[in-house]
Amino acid sequence: MEKTLRDSVLMRWIMLVLLSGLTFATYWFQDFMGGLQDLLSTEYGYTSEQFGRIISMTTIANVFGMIIVGGIVLDKWGIRRAGLIFGSLATLGGLMVYLASVNTFGSDPNTKIWLMGIGRMMFGSGLEVVCVVATRTIVKWYKGYELALAMAINMGFGRLGSAMGIAVSPDIAAGSSSTAIGFAASLLGLALIMFVIYLFFDVKLDKQNAAGAANKAEEEEFKISDLLKLVKNSTFIYISLLCVTFYAAVFPFIQYATGLLVNKFGFTSELPESAAVVVGGSAALGNSLVFVGLFLFAICFSTVPPILKSKNARLCGRVLILLLFSGYIYLLKDVFEVWLQNGQKTTSLIPLGTIIFTPIFGSIVDKKGKAASLMILGSFLLIFAHLSLSVFNSVVLGYIGLLSLGVAFSLVPAAMWPSVAKIVPENRLGTAYSTMFTVQNWGLLVFFWGIGALLDFVNHDKLQAIKDGTAVYDYTIPILLLVACGIISIFLAYKLKKADKKYGYGLEEPNMK
Repeated sequence: MEKTLRDSVLMRWIMLVLLSGLTFATYWFQDFMGGLQDLLSTEYGYTSEQFGRIISMTTIANVFGMIIVGGIVLDKWGIRRAGLIFGSLATLGGLMVYLASVNTFGSDPNTKIWLMGIGRMMFGSGLEVVCVVATRTIVKWYKGYELALAMAINMGFGRLGSAMGIAVSPDIAAGSSSTAIGFAASLLGLALIMFVIYLFFDVKLDKQNAAGAANKAEEEEFKISDLLKLVKNSTFIYISLLCVTFYAAVFPFIQYATGLLVNKFGFTSELPESAAVVVGGSAALGNSLVFVGLFLFAICFSTVPPILKSKNARLCGRVLILLLFSGYIYLLKDVFEVWLQNGQKTTSLIPLGTIIFTPIFGSIVDKKGKAASLMILGSFLLIFAHLSLSVFNSVVLGYIGLLSLGVAFSLVPAAMWPSVAKIVPENRLGTAYSTMFTVQNWGLLVFFWGIGALLDFVNHDKLQAIKDGTAVYDYTIPILLLVACGIISIFLAYKLKKADKKYGYGLEEPNMK
């Protein structure tokens, strides 16, 4: 068979980088407001409930099936049209949020809440479909190759966006939230341009793959019965519900983690200038490069040793990378020491853990399998993390909890998303992934807004004192509630493992034959 672009290692990785631009930008925009919560409160007087209302609007259209519509569009019209349509929608949503923040539609804070919410809704309508497009496209290029590793690296780009969005946005804002919002919106536009560049290669691949084109011609048009088949598939139900319970315990928490660390553990909300890494006169650029450096080390650790021929060479490669990584940490130890006392920077430990571990776990799933078992382990870590941060008052245990959450945030997605490709036929993966994202958004809508509302409810007797700065929020009950999500996740991962034994999907088997 004649070789195509996907048979070239270099081309596969170039395509992954182009696609991961979408993932990086959308995750940045999804989470960056978590680092601006205190600034938004100062600028506009927003309460936790109002902040939660804005970010919860990200999920509203998806709750009513927008992602499923997008998945159907993806399966019927293909990657190119779906990516352009929904990538543009996400970018326009980001622009809407920015325009509202600079008083284009008026300066009334309540008006801004709704207009920013509408922008977040537009962004969210495109966000999840864009993620489905990226995931579905990676399957197209990597099935039979390093699928889990590629998905893990793509997710790593997303977590990098989350970490940098939370940690660097206050530096970009410099006292004005609209500056950080405008930067985040610009990233969406840049990512859309990267996707357009990718499309030229996608067209060439389709032309090369004559067999694939023939297969595509033989595919049946989407029917509602296809969606009903997914709903009747108990294994797909287990992995979809696991997606809900796991992410509901992570994404909403990230938005409120800065407030938790500042209010409960006494972390700072502002970073001293002495702690900034300044590059080219810019603290935002310097601090961003710190995260990029950590990400590159993680990628190298996962990808470089496996391509070396001998066992000794692979071992030496890993040792060398670890030594360089240790030196990198040592050179920045004074910076990290201050960062770990700051709410925004410490919150970035959650996605930071995924930056380091997701590619590693993805490589393990490719070569060793054990996807269902890793999902169970990740769910246990989720429980430990939230117990550490809600019940106990130890700062050290809190650090360990955050790191554990970062590891769990790597384990479960690295194992879960490639597993879907084993459960569902490839020509219906768009609908499958979009259905999972839709169900996930039901949980996110409840928890994004619900944690903020619950915070105000359990602290109702001291809300005025909190506004006056003479009292702080008690986060115990809202965060303890997330432990229940971890318990349910363990049960669902166990059911998934049993279903795999019964039906032989190969979830515990390696991806690379």
